[in-house]
Formats: sequence, structure tokens, C-alpha cells
Amino acid sequence: MGMAKRIPRLVIAAAQSGAGKTTVATGLMAALSAKGYKVQPFKVGPDYIDPGYHSRACGRPAENLDSWLVPPVQLPQLFAEACAGADIAIVEGVMGLYDGGRQGVSSTAEIAKRLQAPVLLVIDTRAMGASAAALALGFRDYDPEVRLAGVLLNRLGSDTHEAIIREACAVRDIPVYGAVRRGAGLQLPERYLGLVPTEENLDGAIIHKWGEALTQAVDLPAIVQLAQSAPPLAVEIKTQSTQVSPRVRIGIARDEAFSFYYASGLHALERLGAELVPFSPLHDRELPEVDGCLLGGGFPEQFAAQLAANVAMREALRCAAEAGLPIYAECGGYMYLLEQLQDLEGHVWPMTGIFPGRAVMTERLQMVGYVTATLQQDCLLGPAGTSVHGHEFHFSQTELPTGVTRPWQFTRLRDGTSYAAGQVRGNVLGSYLHVNFAGCPAAAQHFLEVCRCQAKSSS
Repeated sequence: MGMAKRIPRLVIAAAQSGAGKTTVATGLMAALSAKGYKVQPFKVGPDYIDPGYHSRACGRPAENLDSWLVPPVQLPQLFAEACAGADIAIVEGVMGLYDGGRQGVSSTAEIAKRLQAPVLLVIDTRAMGASAAALALGFRDYDPEVRLAGVLLNRLGSDTHEAIIREACAVRDIPVYGAVRRGAGLQLPERYLGLVPTEENLDGAIIHKWGEALTQAVDLPAIVQLAQSAPPLAVEIKTQSTQVSPRVRIGIARDEAFSFYYASGLHALERLGAELVPFSPLHDRELPEVDGCLLGGGFPEQFAAQLAANVAMREALRCAAEAGLPIYAECGGYMYLLEQLQDLEGHVWPMTGIFPGRAVMTERLQMVGYVTATLQQDCLLGPAGTSVHGHEFHFSQTELPTGVTRPWQFTRLRDGTSYAAGQVRGNVLGSYLHVNFAGCPAAAQHFLEVCRCQAKSSS
């Protein structure tokens, strides 16, 4: 049954990466939350780290909006469901407004159009004056279907600098919704994958500081009014299914080393009957009682010494795998399942040894981009021929012995390059692939069914 749902919403975009949209967007979320609004945060694209800051600012799980990992037609529904109980939704974009995968796949502009949401453009004003207005004008006119409603000026140097840009914007009828000065404290240390994850940066005071800065720098009432001007969104009212699959307990690695999961993907597993049981490869000495395991990405290389020192957990996982426990591992989780991990200093650390080979950290980015992944054999996520959409982003490469079975064939969206990937051993599947189970429900269902079947055979 369809209905039109009114959801106040706003997209925070930028002219390019590095303009400060993450700190501005997170600060805006914190500012609105401090005013008593229930804010639902979103991030465009496959990023895992920024949503952690959003969640900290809003006190609600952040969701990703990605038109490659989840079919585009499903995104408004996913968006509306996540907004239940919220007063306003703030969506942080990715890269520049019109950037994304090939032909604009999962660009901020595409998501804004699908959500019929107004857009504010963050402009890094360093080393520019009236040109900021020309930049905004070009972005506004580039695609008339994108409702670019105004700008947020970032990194201004002085009152005079701000006045010059405001005057130029006024001439072109470009509303300025806020102006943030350099040195406003909107910085965080970064790492090669972006910001340091909130699992490592536990100081909530920094986000509170961002919120205070944005409260002073932007016109909050005008921003709320702009979000409320978004038209009603057509969505489906879903009725609860009366058929509930038997529950299956899935251990999920969650700690400082492993934290990369899509909230909507985990919700998809739960709707299919999964009970997610967190455990820590860093701190726990044994696995909980589970029917399967999920090891997401993260930064195992930053905690390689601690992971190696936790011999009990490494042995517990290896023994569980040998006993047939289904284990699905992505990127950092896959690295943990190898025999060794070599960090950037050249130190080599023992890992679980479930898969042969070594993960070697490099200074150079090895792969970033969307892929189509096709299974070459029956395994944990489906029969041979199953294809899913995924994403790769890693600074490590694997050194594997000859003859290793490669269960996946990856094809890059960007240039069509195709290559074998990952490893499989019994009920264990691992690779550099990241997927969102909300976008590949058949693979999610197959994973849980393998776990159920294995649990029955072991009982």
C-alpha cells in the first residue's frame, strides 16, 4: 500500500572532497540535536567511518544511501524506514556534488533527486572571494533537477572575506545559510581511509564542540524551514510477515579493529531471522555460542600486535572453522583470517591461519571502487553464478601460495577490468569485497540458511 510521507530532509554536499562537509554536516547534526530535534543521519556512498560520527552526534544509527550497493528504487523506502520517529533527516554527501561511480552512480546529486531533497553546498572559501558565488552558480545550473537551495561558506578568513562572498552571492540570488571561520575547531586527525573511526576516538567532546561552532555559524531556523520544504515522499506501507524463519545466532566482530558494517545490511539480516551477537577478536578469549560468524572490515593492521597476542581467540576461530562453522569475512576481516599480516613498518604478525597467505600493508592505495562480484562455485553466499554489487577500498595486498582456489570473479564498474578474488575453505568465505545485505537479500538468505543447516547437523 502506497502513501505520501512528509519527512523534513536536507542534503549537505560540497564542491569537492576536502571542503569540510563531514565536520560541517556532523556539527549541524549535533547543533540540531542540542536544540531538541530528533535527527536521523545518513551518508551517501559506501563510507563506513563518517556515519560513526553522525551516530555519535545524533544518538541514532546512521544509514548509508548508495545506489550501487542497494537498487536505486529501494532507497526512498530505506530512507523512510530509517526516519521513523525522527523530526528531521540530514544527509551528508560524498566527494563533490556530481561525483560518484561511472556515469554518476551513487553521486550525491542522484541521491538528492531520488529523495527530492534540497541541497546546501559547502564551499571551501580559502583563496577565493567572489569566485565562490560563480562556483555555486555553476553547480546550481549544471543540473536543474537538483534543488541547490543555497551555500554554507567554510574556512573564511575574516569579516571582510565573508562580506565579499555574501555580496557576490546576493547578486546571483544564492542564499547563504551559514559562514564558518578558519580555526573554528572543525578538525580531526585523519588516516589513509579517512577520519579515525569513532571506535578509536571516544572523546564525545569534539562533536559537542562542532555543534557549538555550527550553532554560532549557521541560521538553524532557516535550515529547519528549508528541510521542511521538501515535498512528501512516496513510500510503501509494509505489513509484517506472519512467516518468521527460525532464529539463527550470528556472531559479529565489533571492536576497535572491526567496525565496518552497514546498518541497513545488519537490519536485513535481522529481518531474515538473524540474532546478532557481538564479540571482540581483540578482547574476548572465546567465541559466543553462535551458528555462524560475520567479520567486517576495519583496521586490523593498527591492532595487529593485540590480535596476534590474543592466541585463544585466534585458535577458537580456527577450530570453529575446521568444525564447519560458517564464517563470512570482508576486507579487514579477511586479512584476519589469513596466516599473517605485515604492517607498514614491516613487522609480521600471526593471524588465525584459516586461509593460507599473508596480507601486506602498502603506502599506496591498491583498489577503490565499485565492482560486480560473481561466484565461480557454490559457497556461503549462494550457488555458482550468483552476482552481487560490492565495493573495494584497501591499502593492502595479499601474497598467496600458488593453486589457491578463488571463489569470486570481480569486474570493476569504472573500466571493466575483471580478476579472480577471495578465498574459500569449507564454510568460510573471505575477500576484499564489501556488500550491503539490504541490496542482495538472496545472498543474505543463503548465508543464514547455511548457518541454520550447519547448526542442525552439529546438534
